[in-house]
Amino acid sequence: MIKRLGKYVVKAATIAAMSMIALTHVAPAHAQSRIKDIADFDGVRDNMLVGYGLVVGLNGTGDDLGDADFTRQSLVAMLERLGINVRDQIDDLDSDNIAAVMVTATLPPFSRQGSRLDVGISAIGTSESLQGGTLLVTPMVGADGEVYAVAQGNLAVGGFSAGGAAETVVKGVPTSARIANGGIVEREIDFNLNSMQDMSVILRNPDFTTARRIAEAINAYLGEVSARPSDPGTVRITIPERYDQNVVALLTDIEQLRVEPDQIARVVIDENTGTIVMGENVRINRVAIAQGNLTIRVTETQQVSQPSPFSQTGTTQTVDRTNVQVDEGTDNQLGVLQSGVSLQELVNGLNSLGVGPRDMITILQAIKTSGALQAEIEVM
Repeated sequence: MIKRLGKYVVKAATIAAMSMIALTHVAPAHAQSRIKDIADFDGVRDNMLVGYGLVVGLNGTGDDLGDADFTRQSLVAMLERLGINVRDQIDDLDSDNIAAVMVTATLPPFSRQGSRLDVGISAIGTSESLQGGTLLVTPMVGADGEVYAVAQGNLAVGGFSAGGAAETVVKGVPTSARIANGGIVEREIDFNLNSMQDMSVILRNPDFTTARRIAEAINAYLGEVSARPSDPGTVRITIPERYDQNVVALLTDIEQLRVEPDQIARVVIDENTGTIVMGENVRINRVAIAQGNLTIRVTETQQVSQPSPFSQTGTTQTVDRTNVQVDEGTDNQLGVLQSGVSLQELVNGLNSLGVGPRDMITILQAIKTSGALQAEIEVM
């Protein structure tokens, strides 16, 4: 009896294992993405900060005060705030160790007062390099004009410039720099996440199908209808009672759910570089393609004509030789693509005709004009 029961247990375990394997193969992980990777949550966002400041301590590579009036005025204003009056000697100021810069930073969501930010520095005057400079205290404001952070510190420049009278070597961009943890948050953005009664999931690539799949995945996890897509880019979520005053836990659970994003059939073309990017859903109806160019190549070669040896007559002259070659593209053939061909079949068919990337751009546009290309073409 015990042996028979053991066989049943082993058989049941085997069936359960096979069921788990089957479920795993039904939804391949590589075809799905986490919600946090394809969408954002309403209210959880960064804020851009910008400021105007002065960099000092440059080794003769700063702004020319004769050409950069804003740098001169900023220097005078800074000295006056420190109790030094130089208004009477403003025309005599001639220092090339100072530069006017723009300071930028990104304020992460829920940043608290006293936390640190990385700041970027970019010269806006005639400065040649910011190497060795120090940024003075610079207030940084948001879109509303309020000061949210203050930046100061020594600059880290990723490039350099060196040279002499005959040659100059420049590596990277010496007029841009960065200060790690150079900004301090002075003002917080009030936002009470846990008090929210509903929330929106905002898709980074709006799509009706993807929005519905996200709503279905959330409802399946919660066991109730709490999420509804309101448009292709937004899914509204009503906070369930068990997550009341604990929205962070809800977002933590939701952002880990996996869905398969859908995408429209699109062909992106960059004519400047000859780059073509096609989605897997691109389809083409039955169409015949012929590609050929008339190429005329003219080569001019100069040859030297000399008289015979020991000849008493004749002179050495230069004679032009012209070689004209005409290629009518007779090797190119007419290719036929069947209806509903996939992306790979399309590429293989065009490659078999010897079509290069730039000619392929023209062919794709012609196919779209004929109505055979079932995709959207976007030219960058």
